[in-house]
Amino acid sequence: MLSDTSAVVTGASSGIGAAVAQALAAEGATVALLARRRDRLAALAETVDARAGGRAHVYQADVTDADAVRTAIDAAARDCGGIDILVNNAGGGTWGPALTADLADWHGTVEVNLNGVLNTTHAALPYLTRAAAGHRRGVADIVTISSAAGRRVPGPMSNVYAATKHAVGAFSEALRQELAEHHVRAGLVEPGVVVTELTTGGRAHAPDATRPTGYGLLQPDDIAAAVVFMVTRPRHAAVNEILVRPTEQVL
Repeated sequence: MLSDTSAVVTGASSGIGAAVAQALAAEGATVALLARRRDRLAALAETVDARAGGRAHVYQADVTDADAVRTAIDAAARDCGGIDILVNNAGGGTWGPALTADLADWHGTVEVNLNGVLNTTHAALPYLTRAAAGHRRGVADIVTISSAAGRRVPGPMSNVYAATKHAVGAFSEALRQELAEHHVRAGLVEPGVVVTELTTGGRAHAPDATRPTGYGLLQPDDIAAAVVFMVTRPRHAAVNEILVRPTEQVL
């Protein structure tokens, strides 16, 4: 389905990002893996190569460093013959009461969750519009992994985390409107509680995925499936939002 296309996935060293990269490669895409942890990227690239015939490239970069991101995106476009799909997955953040918050933690959450998306999207846009104008698919895709917290604030301890996710939702919708005539589709995948490093690391006040309910919680592959669905629609169809929660999650 995605043969002769290339996809950049940020935050690809673990969790949702790694699952998305593997799922896109399984559909035939060449994947550019971008994250801070080169050793994990290299291990993932070996896995992708073994399954998809050598279609993964590794780029070590922190999404909060705009210059490093641009260098990585330019290299990915050169090595992969362009960029058809950008998956903004890198994210994180702090949860806790505002009255005792460390301002640096708030700023760090904004840097990763919002500015990281801006950095990668800005660097990739010229390549995406070029791909959409070509003859391979006639469209290109920007998919941002947001959160259910970007649609509804899940609780008082989610303050800045929820704010950044609302912000990327607004950014994605503005991109959708602007880029429609260029045939670049912009969409959000908004997960509920997923079993990842963010939810199993024992961080105070963060969502806890270490004690799942009877039906269990979402796995990274569940979110990867949503991304694949979004980017494999025919060129006349744009899926702009997919909200995915565990069956038993209430908020």
